[in-house]
Parts: sequence; structure tokens; C-alpha cells
Amino acid sequence: MAPISIKTVLISESVDPRCKTILEEHGIRVTEKQNMKKDELIAEIKDYDGLVVRSATKVTADVINAANNLKIIGRAGTGVDNVDVDAATKKGVIVMNTPSGNTISAAELTCALLINLSRNVPQAAMSMKQGNWDRKKFMGAELYGKVLGIVGLGRIGKEVATRMQSFGMRTIGYDPITPPEVSDSWGVQQMSLEQLWPQCDYITVHTPLMPSTVGLLNDESFAKCKRGVKVVNCARGGIIDEAALLRALESGQCGGAGLDVFVEEPPKDRSLVNHPNVISCPHLGASTKEAQARCGEDIALQIVDMVKGRKLIGAVNAQVLASTFSQESHQLIKLGEAVGAVLQSCTTSKKPFSRVQITTEGDCMKSSTGYMTSSVLVGLLNHDSGCCPNLINVLSLAKESGIAVNQTHCASDGAASGVCKVEIVASGCSFKAGGSVQGGVPVLLELSDSVFRQPVSLTGNLLFFKASANPQLLSSVAGVLATEGVEIESFSAPADRTGDLWYCVGVSSLLRNLSALKPLVKEAAQLTI
Repeated sequence: MAPISIKTVLISESVDPRCKTILEEHGIRVTEKQNMKKDELIAEIKDYDGLVVRSATKVTADVINAANNLKIIGRAGTGVDNVDVDAATKKGVIVMNTPSGNTISAAELTCALLINLSRNVPQAAMSMKQGNWDRKKFMGAELYGKVLGIVGLGRIGKEVATRMQSFGMRTIGYDPITPPEVSDSWGVQQMSLEQLWPQCDYITVHTPLMPSTVGLLNDESFAKCKRGVKVVNCARGGIIDEAALLRALESGQCGGAGLDVFVEEPPKDRSLVNHPNVISCPHLGASTKEAQARCGEDIALQIVDMVKGRKLIGAVNAQVLASTFSQESHQLIKLGEAVGAVLQSCTTSKKPFSRVQITTEGDCMKSSTGYMTSSVLVGLLNHDSGCCPNLINVLSLAKESGIAVNQTHCASDGAASGVCKVEIVASGCSFKAGGSVQGGVPVLLELSDSVFRQPVSLTGNLLFFKASANPQLLSSVAGVLATEGVEIESFSAPADRTGDLWYCVGVSSLLRNLSALKPLVKEAAQLTI
């Protein structure tokens, strides 16, 4: 990936000082402004290239759309539910988090809540402070031999499992992504939620908050659990339906809950917080010195690595960029954008596009199909009104424009290896182009039915025209260009000399008006690459 320029970063929350230090050590200017209201953030963000937040700052579509220069949003922590990822993607802004920064801290707090639920430690401590000595009231239960259900078997779920197994708990779990054989290796038997609910003495959730996980534990699922089941949520408020949890606590179906997160933070409705069988914390999952230092340092290092073009870690909406950190990929991206730009220029009067087919050929292109597709689309859509495509947002922009995009890869046919072929359909007509990288430079091999004898170097000012072959064609075109004060720097003709074919002329500058060529050619287009 070509390095992304990040010169200024706004940190809108309390982040470990190492974050600012690392960014500034690499030439990035950092401004820290905390506790801004939405309107203040919208007014402030417009001049920054990057924004670093924790969980309190709500990076809404309004904030993102007000940020004219924004290229990256860095979340110093796990999860990005306080960021409108869809709006960021549409604007071409990378959203990044620190997936492992607070793993240990969140796992340890989960384990602490499980232990405290089993032995009523907070309630007993409070009773002691009130001058009481009530041993019978706080009778607990051993964790040994009990079943712990872990919903969400990512980094945190795994760490919780290994720690609670040391107490002799049997761990079972559910995760739609982690393969069962992987979780088996940590001692967690996977099963469906329908199988999991009835077996658990304790349940802990470690999923992101998304439509499929909102209210995952609700009246229906509580009814399927053992009576007296205890639950913990150190993930995101809303995964456990708070109203359903309160009803289950009141009925005794749920024997206790450990809550570090709430739908509304801080919660105005104190029904759960004040319930005698609830242990609650003010979102402390990542509130350790170690986690804060790790998250602050990680997000800064990830931004620096991206800016330096080294690697991309933690990006949640820019997977296409993951394999673009080599010189070869930079050249191929330039090729894709240039081929797309040529087709865009040569079909200006034929829009809108309805279909785009990108085909990569050769072993060296096998892993590049994803970013080649995006780079071609960037070239195709780059001059559309109100459109600012990049590799991050271009697929969604194409979809919004009603363009059907298909991509395939095939082995080389024995001719040139490493070829990108593009076919577009516009106004019912098909247009094709093919190119490759030769000597580190992107070149055009063919345009529609014209295969060039000498590949066209896709750099500088290029004039394409379609005409019938005749001995006077080049001299006639040269005369028009000379009249306009334009010099010819290169000329590429098709190998075939029959019919109407495309030619390319490298020129010192673009023509002020292509109509000067009208008497000589059937179609003409020009662009600067």
C-alpha cells in the first residue's frame, strides 16, 4: 500500500501519554482535547488527518462527514461500536482498533466477577462496613465442577476459559466464527446456543454488539437456562436484555449478575445496579494501568506502521489493504487505477456503467485480485461528480451507483504473465482494456480490439483516438497538435491495421479542445496519469 499521509491527529479522550509521544516522535502533530460535546467535536475535527478515541467519544456520521481531511479513526481498545463504521467506509476513512490491548484486563475482570458472584464478596464486604457479622446470609457455592458457558470465543473468551479451568470449571461455548477444533485445543467444547443454555451454572458473554447479538440473553433464553443461573457481561451493554435480566432476577430464574457494561452509561435506571444480587462496575474492563498503556501504545504504533507503509493491523473496514505492503503491490495498484482511468476517459459519453468484469492472469496476480478490482474501480469512478473513491470505499460506491462488479483469476495463457484485463458495459456497449507491469512501469497492452505493437506506458499526458489506418494519419494528427502547440513524445499503433482501431500518442500537454481532431478521427479521449 502506498503510504497514507497523516500529519495531524486529534486525541479526544484520556489515552496513555505514550500514544502522543510515539506519534510525535514520527513527525505527527498531536492535539489533545477531552470531554468535547458533539458540536465541539464537529467544529474541531475538520482540519485533522486522524482521530484517536476510547469508548466515550461517539464518532457519528455527522462527525465523519464534517472531517474533510480525515483518513483514520483509531480506537484505543477493543470493539468499535462507538464509531459509525459504515459512514467511515463510505467516506474512505480507515477504522482501526487495538484488538489485543485490553484482552488480559477484560478477562481478569470477568473472572473476578464470576468469583464474586459465587461467594457474594462485595455484599459481605458492605455488610461488614455496616457493622454486621452475618455468616449465614452470604452462603456461597464452589466453582469447582460447575459449568461455565462462554458466548464468544475470541481473544477474551479464550483467556477467560483457561483461567476458569484452573478452578476446576467445565467450559463450554458458542462462536459462529472460531472453528470447534480450535476451541477444543483450549478445552472449550462448542455447541449451539440451544444446547448451551440448559447446561450452564454460569454464563459470560464476549461478543461485539451487533444486530445479531442485541438481546442475546432475553426472556426466551433465560427460560431455557437452569434456575439460578448466574451471568456476567464485561463486553457491551445490550447483549443481555436488561429488562429481561431484571425479571429473571426477581423471579429467581437468574441467581445473580455481574455487570461492567450497560445500554446507557452511566445508567439512569438504577433497578439493576441496586438489585441485591447484582455486582456492578462502571465499565472497568480496560481500566488497568497495563491495558491503558498497551492500548495507547498499540494504536500509535499501528498508525505509524500504516503511515510508513509497513503493515496494517487492527483495521476493521479495510481488509483490502492488508496485502498491499510491497513494492509489487504498489505497482499493480497503479496499473489498476491507470487502466480504469483510460476506460473512464474513453467512455465519457457512454455512461453510466452497468457492469465491470476484472480478470487477473498469471501466478504473480493470484493474491492481488481483491485490491486490483478496487484499484480499477478507483480509476473508473475517480472523476464522477461528488465522488472521491479510494480502495476502502470504492466497492460500496460502485454498488450505490448500480454497477455490478465481478472478479476472476485464471492461469496465464502462456503469453505475458501478470496481466489485468477489464471489460466494462456502458449504455449496452462493451469496452475492454488490458495491461501489465513491465520494468516497474504500468503499461497498456490493448484497448478494445486494438492490441498495441509497442505497449503504452501509462504515465504522463496521453491522447487516445480511434480511426481507420492510413499512411497520412500520424502526420495529420501531428499537424493538428503542432497547431495547438502540443508536441508528440511517443506513439503507439495497433498491430492490426484493418478497421477502426485505437491509437495512443504521448503528448507534452493536453489539448484545450478535442474537437480540433474531429475531422481526422471517430473518437478521441485524453488524460493525465
